[in-house]
Amino acid sequence: MRMRHVSALTGSVALFDAHPQDSAVSARQDAFIRSRDFDRPTMIFDLDMLRGKYRALAGGLGDASIHYAVKANPAPEVIGALLAEGAHFDAASRGEIDLCLSLGVAPEHIAFGNTIKRAADIAHAHSVGVRQFAADAEEEIYKIAENAPGARVILRMLVTASEADWPLTRKFGCSHREALRLMDLGRAVGLDVAGISFHAGSQMREPAMWAGALDGALALWEEARDAGHALRVLNIGGGFPAFYGDPLPETRAYAAEVMRMVRARFGTEVSVMAEPGRGLVAEAGVIVAEVLLVSRKDDDDLHRWVFLDIGKFSGLAETMDEAIRYQFETRHGDAETGPCILAGPSCDSADVLYEKRPVQLPLALRSGDRIRVLCTGAYTTSYSSVGFNGFPPLDSVFLG
Repeated sequence: MRMRHVSALTGSVALFDAHPQDSAVSARQDAFIRSRDFDRPTMIFDLDMLRGKYRALAGGLGDASIHYAVKANPAPEVIGALLAEGAHFDAASRGEIDLCLSLGVAPEHIAFGNTIKRAADIAHAHSVGVRQFAADAEEEIYKIAENAPGARVILRMLVTASEADWPLTRKFGCSHREALRLMDLGRAVGLDVAGISFHAGSQMREPAMWAGALDGALALWEEARDAGHALRVLNIGGGFPAFYGDPLPETRAYAAEVMRMVRARFGTEVSVMAEPGRGLVAEAGVIVAEVLLVSRKDDDDLHRWVFLDIGKFSGLAETMDEAIRYQFETRHGDAETGPCILAGPSCDSADVLYEKRPVQLPLALRSGDRIRVLCTGAYTTSYSSVGFNGFPPLDSVFLG
């Protein structure tokens, strides 16, 4: 894991007009940003916003076990705050397991949720007390049986049709027929095949979008029961949404409706796990960046090009295919806007953030202006490269 770097933030500059009441930026973030100048892109994270989001999600999910997906933001401050709230954790690697353990997470509260694992890392996880592992392939079952004998296994099924903004098909999961075969194999080699999991896709904006994945999970569950497997754990994965411009239901009500749909299908005896990542941390972060250049390729161009000092390789990787649509604030407030192609600073021609659907930004925007990239607490610092083109990795500051 790359070491977290916090740069010195000095000086004072008025960057924005009065803090709007409907902004996704908290009053504390706003005050902090106003009180400092920044010499590099910096993510300001409000831990109180994270705590509030966790409590709302936990209130809606009721008796479901929340395993935070560490990959979304592995900062020790984030893990520590969620641990204090009672969260469990979903780890994708040995590094994430060791990070959680170093911060006081009990090993039985860590699930090794990546279906693609090095044998040595399975053995290490088992040796430190991790007991739950994910799998979706025959070879993985044998690796777990050899390196974590008797471990609890959750089999991940394919979700072939998803309404999510960012579907997660193909790479992870297996067909129902293969899952049933792996259940038989897992039992034969001495593993505790405890349940099934799925990931309906990132950014499931409405609870109704979960119906297809839940129906598929129920069909597999019933097939497994008929084949003699007494499953007891349903892992519904992530998919809980964050705000990127489209209105969303209130978090607690959203989570409660998802759980209503789960219980309507599976009853009350099944243990339910959820693995939120983005839905917990995204809205608690805001990135302060700088406009480096505003230009046109020709006088007749309809769109301006706006270049920022942050791009795909320094934290905004999720703009790939323009699937995640970040929102922006500038000091120009409600001034007239026009469409822009937004790009990062590197010499890589792929470092274009939004071109198919240009972004509306103030016509008065100029080089040197500060710009806030909203709801960027998820998959930004963890995606930031270690100095591609010599640009520094995304900095981070944690408040509260």
